Amino acid sequence: MFSINIILTGFMGAGKTTIGRIVAKELNMKFIDTDEEIVRTTGLSITEIFERFGEEYFRDIEEEIIERVASGKGLVIASGGGIVLRERNINNLKKNGIIFLLTADENELLNRVYGSTDRPLIKKGTEDFLRLLDEREERYFETADYIIDTNKRTAESAAWEIIRIYNKLLV
Repeated sequence: MFSINIILTGFMGAGKTTIGRIVAKELNMKFIDTDEEIVRTTGLSITEIFERFGEEYFRDIEEEIIERVASGKGLVIASGGGIVLRERNINNLKKNGIIFLLTADENELLNRVYGSTDRPLIKKGTEDFLRLLDEREERYFETADYIIDTNKRTAESAAWEIIRIYNKLLV
């Protein structure tokens, strides 16, 4: 059994959930999506949490979820796009995990999330999307152990790159 967690970070649309599910299946590891955990725990959608209680409340719940799941072993964890905003999240995840940053250029990311109704931080449009990306980009790179470019490639291809790196680390 694997003991080190695989953590996927990146901006919305980078492929964290899709790629994470593939990695978990191929390595026979448990998959956890922190946004899905938040929905399950609160009984509210991400959009509802933002509308009713605001982003800060959401980040507090997210931090609690990270603290709980980061102590597990042998997990593939797809984090929310804003996970890097709090140093405590990164510290908790790195205690027993390797952080893989999934990247894509802004046009690719926009194409992937276009028309999405469950991403409250981009409801205002493309300008807000690009502003958020710009605000977070440096932090993503600072916190990553490995960077996986997902531009113009299949989720399977990106997943297998992560698996190859992970397996080399375990030898």
